[in-house]
Amino acid sequence: MKIHPTAIVDPQAELGEGVTVKPYAIIEADTQISDNCIIGAYAVIRGGTILGAGTEVHTGAVLGEPPQDMKYKGEPTQLVIGQNNHIREFVTMHRASGEGNSTRIGDNNLLMAYSHIGHNAVVGSNIIMANNVGVSGHCVIEDYVNIGGIVGLHQYITIGTMAMVGGFGRVVRDVPPYTIAEGIPARPRGINVRGLQRQAMSTEQITALNQAYRLLFRSDLNVSDAIARILAESEPTPEVQRLADFMLRIEQGYSGRQADPH
Repeated sequence: MKIHPTAIVDPQAELGEGVTVKPYAIIEADTQISDNCIIGAYAVIRGGTILGAGTEVHTGAVLGEPPQDMKYKGEPTQLVIGQNNHIREFVTMHRASGEGNSTRIGDNNLLMAYSHIGHNAVVGSNIIMANNVGVSGHCVIEDYVNIGGIVGLHQYITIGTMAMVGGFGRVVRDVPPYTIAEGIPARPRGINVRGLQRQAMSTEQITALNQAYRLLFRSDLNVSDAIARILAESEPTPEVQRLADFMLRIEQGYSGRQADPH
């Protein structure tokens, strides 16, 4: 381990092999810093935080502060962060509220400067979150999502897998998987073709999603009738079925917010 002499590391903190702690960083008790993590200068890792291997925390980030939730009464909760994440300057992430609960972050994410993850949020893997994104409490962000800069997510929002949210947006409703959403408030504008291509999705799969999108968002059909027509016209691909299921849950007032984002 490489711990700078100006850093403050509580003796009860658990540090793995190959951990680097830079000047003036603070690591409290009841923390787990896994192998090969880098804790940047002036970063603060509060109690109840678990960092997966290979995660890099940049200058001034603050991880594991108590939740900004009036219901929180000091009960023990956690912030659990996966492997190989890049947490850039001055990012903040809060522990959950509700005894035994956790705010959860997956693997291989890039969270750019000044972004915030609120209490009880569930963030998947392979996500890019640009500068100044604010994720409110209890949000779910599924895998391979891309969120542009200066975007605010209202509480209990779900962003579906491989969706993209354009910058300067205000997200007050769930964003369906595979779509691009933008505007104030943000609304689906089309299928995220470039993002799907980057994930090696075939032309046939993208075409099927485009056809389903047109029925769901560009026809005069309501959601239930659009889904019925999608399912009746052909055997849906797994992606179309996932999009249809997501839209049906929205129609029923529930988008699977407690589900695993993977």
